[in-house]
This record gives sequence, C-alpha cells and structure tokens, in this order.
Amino acid sequence: MPDMKLSTLALLLGLLVAVLNGFGVWRPLAFAAAARKFPRYTPLGVVLTLLATLWFLYYVSVEPAADFTSFKPALYILFGAVGVGTCIFVQDFLPVRGLAALFLLLAKLMVDTARWVDTDWRLVIATWAYLLVIAGMWFTISPWRLRDLILWSTASQRRTRLFCGARLAFGLFVILLGLTVFKTAEHKAATTADASIPCLTFSRLA
Repeated sequence: MPDMKLSTLALLLGLLVAVLNGFGVWRPLAFAAAARKFPRYTPLGVVLTLLATLWFLYYVSVEPAADFTSFKPALYILFGAVGVGTCIFVQDFLPVRGLAALFLLLAKLMVDTARWVDTDWRLVIATWAYLLVIAGMWFTISPWRLRDLILWSTASQRRTRLFCGARLAFGLFVILLGLTVFKTAEHKAATTADASIPCLTFSRLA
C-alpha cells in the first residue's frame, strides 16, 4: 500500500482487533457461535480468497524487478486463475485458507511499513507480523487447526471472555502506540527531513 504510515496502520489494525474482541467480551455466546461457524462458511471464504488474490496481484503489479516485467501479464492470468480456482475447487475450509493468505500479505505490509520508523516500539508490529507469517503457513498446511483452536478457546463463556479480553487489551495497546510513539517518531523524521532541505540547497549553491 503506497505511503502507508505506521501510525495509521497501527490505528487500523488496533481498531479491528479491539472491535472484534470487544464484541466477544460483551456477548461471548454470540461471538463463540460466529467464530465456530467461520472455518466452513464458504461465502466468506470466497470473499477472503478473492481479496487475497487481488492484493497479491497488486504486489505483482508494483514489483520493480525488470526481469519480471515481460512476464507480468502471464502472472496476472496465472495467479488470478489460482485464486478463482481455489474458490471453486478447494472449498473445504476455504475461509481459513483465505484468512491464512491475508495473514501473509498483511505481514508483508506490516514489516515494510515498520522497517524505517525510528523507534524500538516498531518491533511490536514486526513481531506481530512474523507471528502472522507462522500462523499463515500453519493454517495453510493444516486449516483444521484453526477450527480446533476456535473450539478450544470458546469452550465456555469464561474462556471466550478471557481470550477476547486479552486480544482487546492488545488492540488498545497498538492503538495507543499509533497515537503516541509512532506518530511522534514520524513527526520527528519529517521535521528532520524538512530541516535538511535548506542545508542541501545551500551546499549546492555554494
């Protein structure tokens, strides 16, 4: 995603996590029922898989390597066909497969966005991204593991509230980082860059 700031990404991700899990804390039974339905809810799986396909094709389109330029039209057709074909022929646990692909793509965005932000707190986002990579690979290979994990983590109202509460706290923490530490680091970097422009101009004139 072009020009995505880490503060903005942190706010979006934190809000997503907080809203979903806030609902789980508020209404654990409804959250558990929806979560248990997710792994085999094929219509949602089609949406997630096609979204992941489009996102991957976007990354292919912005790939700067000259070696791939002539192959891009063929790659669009190939990967587009794989995405659509998955929706048609691999519907078993399709939502899990689509979510796993989105985890991998989101992890790339998170690492790319956090890489140059001058604060050690960026490691929170980077670590989260690598955990998503591990989860994405694991659920791609064994999609039924997510079903088992959901069944275990929602086995009771107390357990549902406990895990949702922990994720809600993490989401709020990420939002706080986006509003404070990341925004401050980005403002500092922008101020430093603006201050260096007159010096560079003066040195060229001299």
